[in-house]
Amino acid sequence: MIPSPETFENPRDSYRNPWIFGILIIVVIFIFIIMYSLEPESEFLTDPFLQAPTENSVQVVWFTEFPGKGNFVVYGESLNRVVEANTIKLSRTREDQDSFVGKQIEKGLIYQQPMMRDIWRHEAKVVGLTPNNYVPYQIISEKENGENMKSKIFNLAAKPTPGTPLKILLTSDHQSKPMTSANLQKVTETFDKLDAIFFAGDLVNIPDRASEWFDDNRGNAFFPNLQGRAHYELEKNGKKTVYKGGELIQNMPLFPAIGNHEVMGIFSMKNYLNYQFSQPYPRQAAKNLYPQNPQNINPDTWLKNNSFNTDTYEEIFTLPQNSSDKKNYYAVTFGDIRLVVLYITNIWRVPRLDDNARGKYRERKKDFDNPAEWGYGQHIFEPIIKGSQQYNWLEKELASQEFQQAKYKVVMFHHPPHSLGENIVPAYTNPIQYIDRDENGKITTIRYEYPQQNDYIIRDVLPLLETSGVQLVFYGHSHLWNRFVSPSGMHFLETSNVGNSYGAYLGEKKRTVPQNYQEKYAEVGNPNSLEPIIPTIAPLLDENGEPQPYIASNDITAFSIFETETGTVSSYYFDTRKPNSEVVKFDEFKLRK
Repeated sequence: MIPSPETFENPRDSYRNPWIFGILIIVVIFIFIIMYSLEPESEFLTDPFLQAPTENSVQVVWFTEFPGKGNFVVYGESLNRVVEANTIKLSRTREDQDSFVGKQIEKGLIYQQPMMRDIWRHEAKVVGLTPNNYVPYQIISEKENGENMKSKIFNLAAKPTPGTPLKILLTSDHQSKPMTSANLQKVTETFDKLDAIFFAGDLVNIPDRASEWFDDNRGNAFFPNLQGRAHYELEKNGKKTVYKGGELIQNMPLFPAIGNHEVMGIFSMKNYLNYQFSQPYPRQAAKNLYPQNPQNINPDTWLKNNSFNTDTYEEIFTLPQNSSDKKNYYAVTFGDIRLVVLYITNIWRVPRLDDNARGKYRERKKDFDNPAEWGYGQHIFEPIIKGSQQYNWLEKELASQEFQQAKYKVVMFHHPPHSLGENIVPAYTNPIQYIDRDENGKITTIRYEYPQQNDYIIRDVLPLLETSGVQLVFYGHSHLWNRFVSPSGMHFLETSNVGNSYGAYLGEKKRTVPQNYQEKYAEVGNPNSLEPIIPTIAPLLDENGEPQPYIASNDITAFSIFETETGTVSSYYFDTRKPNSEVVKFDEFKLRK
């Protein structure tokens, strides 16, 4: 039925009524504000981010869930220069029953086992840049239907020249932890402009789980946190605050190091991803099992799938390369800094000593007769022992002209050489396996020892760094802030109390260690002799009012900034229990010249 004209009030009558007219004006204005204040939802998985800058170029990278008919970067003052991106499909990204992605808000709601997730990476090399001159840029991806998706406009630059004052964010161990979004938001609120990020490993928890990088539905995935696109609700004392992270890597390069959470273990499309992550197998042990392979698979492929790999990390990031051989360690000059990034990490295992523990110090009792299920303790992924390929590369780098002429010499890796945290114990060395048997030859214990004197970082690496004039060793892994200084003046900084903490081991708080093993393992303190430094400005106080030489908190988050103009490293904290409070500068030190 078509309504008759009499059904409607004459609109002119509304205009004669000032109340109705006023309400109409308010409604129109409200709709206008809503329409134009909300940006259209992006179908990019990430904003662009910057990688591997050179004297006249920089790599621009972004991700989508479609390959695109064409993917481009436009740049220049008028965005009139165009470069086409190369596109690859990530080879190992998956989701599973433990993913928080899409409509899966609880375990197993959608996924019951690992499923491949198609994600495409686009990378374009922007050339013709002038150092220290920022240029606007934008990414464009054309969908199959011809629709062009465009990002916001950001800024890029070639790497800075020596003498350029820089501010560098030092961070690590994000791993989708609760305070990470707040931490990065406070970084950008405290500093209008930063120039780079040095990231000492543990970017995510499970590197093959795509949503941890891109779109975890809890709102705090890796890229959203570092691009100001997070939406994480943090509850403290009954009050909820939403944090968005910080818009950072769209406008500055990220230099990462591999942590243990960038390494996946034995590949499977049946076992859940957390289990695969926890099951890396030593390469030599895997080689010993290869003759039993009935499928006659290529030995290199088989070995990678049955030991460990860093494929997803390597596919996501473009690392500076110092030779024709692709390595997960590298060196780069950035302004006055020569940054050396090492691959120093091992598998983390539980310190428990019960019969069900596949741990640091022992195998599970039920696995004694099944070597394929052994964990082999905290085995090291990439050798750094004296004479290894990485050690020889490091020796050559420290003797290079680029390193020797740098004003600031910084070395970054993941595993701590000095720390009050749990992960400094046991020593960073290859586990020594002992198999104890009874009088009948039956295995009673499989245990692992780590002689302190064989710690490769302390014994082999640090003497090399000391004699080469390194001023700062930066690392993570134990999820706390603490720092140390060697007798020669080399500084050690762990600033990993970003998203959470597992505590500092001083006083009454003791690590879980074996009491009846051949080696002695430190229950408290730093086992490698140096004493922690009390923060110089505003240390936190213990219950007795005494200053603490660390921050190990699940309420207070910390970050550090290296300013090259003065050679100063400053550390700041933010108390998430007081969302309206100011960021507090609590420590500062200068690198020796």
